[in-house]
Amino acid sequence: MSRVRGPSPVWPARAMLRAWWAMATLILMAGCSALPSRQDRQKLADELAAPKGWHASVIATDSFDILSYGPKVAPRLEQLDPQGTLTVYIEGDGFAWVTASTPSDDPTPRDPVALQMALAQPHGAAAYLARPCQYTLTGSATARPCPQRTWTSARFAEPVVQAESQALDELKRRHGASRLVLVGYSGGGAVAALLAARRADVVGLVTVAGNLDHQAWTSLHGIRPLDSSLNPIDQAGHLVRLRQWHLVGEQDRVVPADLARAFVARQGSGAQATVIVEPGFGHACCWAQQWPRLWTSLALPH
Repeated sequence: MSRVRGPSPVWPARAMLRAWWAMATLILMAGCSALPSRQDRQKLADELAAPKGWHASVIATDSFDILSYGPKVAPRLEQLDPQGTLTVYIEGDGFAWVTASTPSDDPTPRDPVALQMALAQPHGAAAYLARPCQYTLTGSATARPCPQRTWTSARFAEPVVQAESQALDELKRRHGASRLVLVGYSGGGAVAALLAARRADVVGLVTVAGNLDHQAWTSLHGIRPLDSSLNPIDQAGHLVRLRQWHLVGEQDRVVPADLARAFVARQGSGAQATVIVEPGFGHACCWAQQWPRLWTSLALPH
């Protein structure tokens, strides 16, 4: 099923984030240092999380260290959700590429959309997961290896999905959760779909501007195939009985709505999935600003 929402006012962006990007734009226009450092990007994430009392922690999995944000002391889950449901937000690809043909040297997001969405969730228990190599790359001799292919051709590879799944297990343990709702932004939508297809504890899947068929996506943009990655659309048949909401922006030219529609169509007539097209939205705008409204409008499991 697919529906297009009517127009709605766009909430103002966070003042701090707006100021940050105004400064970054001025720097770029002046031809100075091109990008904020990883430390600056980490500082921005910390500052976004601090007002809600969230802090960063690193979850060590078999293959990667995964950064998470959540309450310093997880509240008793039954006080937030009697069914023991934890919603986990999975970040997008971050700053994976400098240009269409030049990979970055650090995929840490400059604009952590999924983190902002997690912080804006109006009720219930929530936590955030970055992707492998985001925030965790350092020059230290003790840093775990994180090859560049992890955020380029192998961004959805089996070791990545396994690591995120192990991180979910740890978040469930911390929160005392028994069920998960997964929310994935952009490339995080691909990871969320791949996780939902293999886990029995996921009761809801929400993708936001999600890359649900990377073969169609790379073909559309004429860029190098992600030939070392799993493709979510190949696992679509495993999601037929799962409640799903796939949110896309009407003006999104990065991941157009047809990818979500094809993903749902692959599941057949029995799919319990809805494609929601938001008028006026692009790829990044305006998911975080509008998330309280969007979250409340979804018939999520409780």
